[in-house]
Amino acid sequence: MSSAAPLEPPPVAWRPLLAISAAVAVILVAAASGYGYHRDELYFLEAGHHLRFGYPDQGPLTPLLARVMSGIAPGSLTVLRLPSALMAAGTVLITGLLAREVGGARTAQLIATLCCAVASAVLAVGHLLSTTTFDLLDWGVICLLVARAIRTGSRAVLLGAGLAAGLGLLNKPLPAFLLLALGLAVLAVGPRELLRSRWLWLGLLLAAAVWSPWLVWQAQHHWPQLKVSSNIAKGGSASSQSRWVLLPFQFLLVSPVLFPVWAAGLIAPFRSHRLRRLRLFPVSWLILLAIFTITGGKPYYLAGMFPVLLALGAIPTARWLSGAAGRTRLRVFGAAVILSGVVSATIALPVLPAKHAGIVVAMNSDIGETIGWPGLAGQVAAAYHSAGPRAVIFTRNYGEAGAVDRYGPTHGLPQAFSGHNGFWYWGPPRDASGKVVLVGLPRGVEEAYFRGCRAVSTISNSAGVDNEEAGRTIAICAGPSRPWSRLWPRLRHFN
Repeated sequence: MSSAAPLEPPPVAWRPLLAISAAVAVILVAAASGYGYHRDELYFLEAGHHLRFGYPDQGPLTPLLARVMSGIAPGSLTVLRLPSALMAAGTVLITGLLAREVGGARTAQLIATLCCAVASAVLAVGHLLSTTTFDLLDWGVICLLVARAIRTGSRAVLLGAGLAAGLGLLNKPLPAFLLLALGLAVLAVGPRELLRSRWLWLGLLLAAAVWSPWLVWQAQHHWPQLKVSSNIAKGGSASSQSRWVLLPFQFLLVSPVLFPVWAAGLIAPFRSHRLRRLRLFPVSWLILLAIFTITGGKPYYLAGMFPVLLALGAIPTARWLSGAAGRTRLRVFGAAVILSGVVSATIALPVLPAKHAGIVVAMNSDIGETIGWPGLAGQVAAAYHSAGPRAVIFTRNYGEAGAVDRYGPTHGLPQAFSGHNGFWYWGPPRDASGKVVLVGLPRGVEEAYFRGCRAVSTISNSAGVDNEEAGRTIAICAGPSRPWSRLWPRLRHFN
């Protein structure tokens, strides 16, 4: 794989790769309307009505996408989630192309593509409009272009990698960690000649230029992303886990029975002379594992490395399948793929009726966050109409506020306010407002910032699912303890 004499890669198995990717897209589109909005989707919809170059917890791309898709078909979950289904299918296709780029023939390409297609992480993020869906595709594209630059010796493709990185950074800051890890890995194990290419540095400049509007916004607003990240590291997110869970969790992101494939991708570049120039990828994974463990990152932050690891691992897996016991091994691999697909779909998609989804919610809390929002809006409406005119609806988090803004108009509700993340920038209410309907706030916060509060209902959902909102209180208060304009700075919280 020297730059002087680039190897010609095997042909792309276009038909099966496209068929598998299309099947993933079809399944995700078919399941898109199940249950309801995720709390993040409700937030993205409202953020799309307040388009900026930055937000405390993300870049502008996903809110912009939410704005466009809701403009095409207002209120349609299927249309809102269509880009995610296509991006997940794109990630599956990129995985197959990566297998070909690193020297995998047809069988290796199929192995990598199938493993990615049934990965629980891919199906889970492909089901929802999520910053992570774009992240997986973006990391796969960056790794594909870097692998191509190494194989062909043509460094100009690194400019494309820089563009992909810049777009990914406009979505969320995580690709910066990928670039850092790749750079450190090149220094450690090569190929170091990449560092001497002007195309690499031009690509990095392009990435920085594309990312710069977000950086300017963050600087102007005192870097709220750092506060969000710090809170996540302390466990202040519904999807946060103990940092010591990060490594074991990696065995679940594809499938517990298919982990040998990507694990082989960690080892193969150190055992195969043909793959030795690709050692930067497993080393990058190890560097990222260390970084996210130390900083308290979420377990799925590493999911973007699985396309390239599956691609690398598919090559020795293909040899294993072609051995003396090939037929038996093929049956074992096929059974593992089918089992993984069934389990991943059950965990990641709204397969079960909502009232029977408790066991799924226990394994995938995001499913629980797609249940109950219309009912919550109805409970808030009952409290609002009993509070009298000019009442302000103030919520604990952006999911509750987003649900009121999405479903509230049918109940005659005004916009909701919240101090959570981006919603804080869209306030405060007018000082002349009347009573306050508080949604989900702890008793201590009620007493500290509001007066004359009384609980009127407890949030529940008809499915009986124990999610993040279930059991929280809706209260009516006589008013804020001081004018909203003075109280507002104290109500901001980032997580």
